[in-house]
Amino acid sequence: MNKHSLDIESVSHRYGGFLAVDQVDLSVEPGEVLALLGPSGCGKTTLLRIVAGFVKQTQGKVRVDGRSIDDLQPNRRDIGIVFQNYALFPHMTVAQNVAYGLDARGRRRVDVARRVQECLEAVQLPHMAQRYPRQLSGGQQQRVALARAIATEPRILLLDEPFSALDKNLRLDMQIEIKRLQRQLGLTAILVTHDQEEAMSVADRIAIMNQGRVEQLGTPVDIYDRPDTLFVNSFIGTTNLLEGRVSAMDGAGVCVALDAGGSIVVPSTGDFAADQRVMVSLRPEHLNLYEQDGAGRWPVDVTLSLPLGPSVVHQVMTRNQVAIKISATRRGGVRVPQGAAWCGVRPDALPSIFSSPSNVN
Repeated sequence: MNKHSLDIESVSHRYGGFLAVDQVDLSVEPGEVLALLGPSGCGKTTLLRIVAGFVKQTQGKVRVDGRSIDDLQPNRRDIGIVFQNYALFPHMTVAQNVAYGLDARGRRRVDVARRVQECLEAVQLPHMAQRYPRQLSGGQQQRVALARAIATEPRILLLDEPFSALDKNLRLDMQIEIKRLQRQLGLTAILVTHDQEEAMSVADRIAIMNQGRVEQLGTPVDIYDRPDTLFVNSFIGTTNLLEGRVSAMDGAGVCVALDAGGSIVVPSTGDFAADQRVMVSLRPEHLNLYEQDGAGRWPVDVTLSLPLGPSVVHQVMTRNQVAIKISATRRGGVRVPQGAAWCGVRPDALPSIFSSPSNVN
């Protein structure tokens, strides 16, 4: 399968007076999976529907391989779509569902049969060809929907919340399956999701959307470790937001005296001023618990410990009643008793710093 590119150029869309998509510019490289990630109402689904041709944008261009597709009807855009509710025809067999797009294009029967077999083998369901959707599990139905979407060899694949109807274990299996198939076939794809774990595991890059705009675009690791804004920082992963005041600045970064106790140096090239109120983000895995005091540690009370498989999450309370979450490996980690302990920042931590919304000096 040839690899294709997709460009979204200054696209905006209004529903009456509501601006759903606001000047979005995105490029999806050939063979790349780009996730549109954000909360409900952020514009990600509208943007996907614009690419699919179901919505005509108010402004901007959509191009595939450099050519505009704005004037093409959805069935002429050569785009495959996998919907969250599968959208399989209940009166058709699996093979007939997969063949639907090929039959609509007038392909020869022998070619259709060959392509259906190829697609069912690709999703590991050749033995299910004569079954009906009602006879399949949710995961199997989603695989059939995927086989149907790729049967016509589309230039672009759109995945609209494809895992939301599956239970947790099936979601992970399907994430692995879609990523395997995408790499095998070299598919260029857009994944729309509100689930950060889905985006982080499947996508090559993620566009975080908020109020119709792209707030940050980058690899999953970049967005998790180096969020550009307070919204992105809070939306991706779990974090502790600790307020404090800038006490010094030097070549190493910004030194912040934390309200919770202690201080931390945050590597940053941002524009901060001495004595400015700021917020420091520390992921739970950036912190350690200790049974003894030491340099750079501050006293806390361990109020709760939650075993989560191979890890354990501790909730601690600082002396000024700031709640903090700390993640540690369950095996081989330091034994932490309930009650008094000390908290410190790991040497390999990647804290982030933001201006405090209150900006109180």
